[in-house]
Amino acid sequence: MAKARSFGTTQKTARNRAVSVDNNHDATKRKVAFLSQPANYAESPATVERIETHMSWVFLAGDHAYKLKKAVHYPFLDFSDVAARRRDCLQELRLNRRLAPTVYLGVVPLSRETDGRLVLGGHGTPVDWLVRMRRLPRARMLDNAMAAGAVPGAELDAVIRVLVDFYRGQPPEPVSPEGYRRTLEHEVRVNRQVLLESQYGLAPGAVQSIVLAQLELLRATPQLFDQRVAARRIVEGHGDLRPGHIFLGPPPQIIDCLEFNRELRIVDPLDELGYLAMECRVRGGDAVGKRVIARYAEISGDPAPPALLGFYQSRRACLRARLALRHISSIEAPTDAAWRDRAQAYLMLAGDYAESLG
Repeated sequence: MAKARSFGTTQKTARNRAVSVDNNHDATKRKVAFLSQPANYAESPATVERIETHMSWVFLAGDHAYKLKKAVHYPFLDFSDVAARRRDCLQELRLNRRLAPTVYLGVVPLSRETDGRLVLGGHGTPVDWLVRMRRLPRARMLDNAMAAGAVPGAELDAVIRVLVDFYRGQPPEPVSPEGYRRTLEHEVRVNRQVLLESQYGLAPGAVQSIVLAQLELLRATPQLFDQRVAARRIVEGHGDLRPGHIFLGPPPQIIDCLEFNRELRIVDPLDELGYLAMECRVRGGDAVGKRVIARYAEISGDPAPPALLGFYQSRRACLRARLALRHISSIEAPTDAAWRDRAQAYLMLAGDYAESLG
């Protein structure tokens, strides 16, 4: 039998600020400029759309998308050098093929040829690596379908069946009940630490009330969490199950798993699906989110105790508020005020969910 492990408590820090380790900014600019030009792709797209996130650039080129990792170093990931970025590309490919087998096509080099030219998929010296993906119709992603008011129940149920089969097929993690509760408590306390920082201007009374409700549930009803471990429900999941990552099909495809840190993928399916339901609610799809939970319970035979689900969702809402605050004073849009408003909205949502914990 595998030795039970206690979840680690080192995967996050209060701020999670990125440290740029790009020692050759000009070279990076040349890579991005090269990949922004349609002529540099074998498929010769009419245009290339570039999307920048805090960890990567995504280049939408015709029927395909290419993801280039940034040279950044967080407490929970390290893309410091080309070799590290290649490893993460391969990990992203492997993990995402679990739930999106027809989307993730391969890892391709960006190489410098002997004549000094950059070539995507060339045979020269690799100067970086990209994940190559098949583009999915945006209208068929769950977030856009909700916005259009077009989420057929049968299609959503097909997604849930895929997820039920996925969770059933994952081996249970060898965690101890005490270790699982200890990790949840640590995450609650880290959320509180950040949300209470005075420069963000969130109401300290609201933060304390929400966090105390979460901690009290952990203390007073440990059996809620211990039963999940005993039932072997803690598995390696997706890690970032949001509406924008779900393609309704056919067939359903679930993309963009959290690939860079395995510990952050170790979840209770009810936690992960509660997160999805919460994000549906944020986007005006509360009925969709409730159907996600109800159909999961029916198909899997794994009912969701209201207090447990409320804890998971309240904690996730606090985490989303914390992650919004992380962007303040960064170089990314939207503005600081927009990120603060987003954090406040998630904090209010956390309070709504916390009401079920009493």
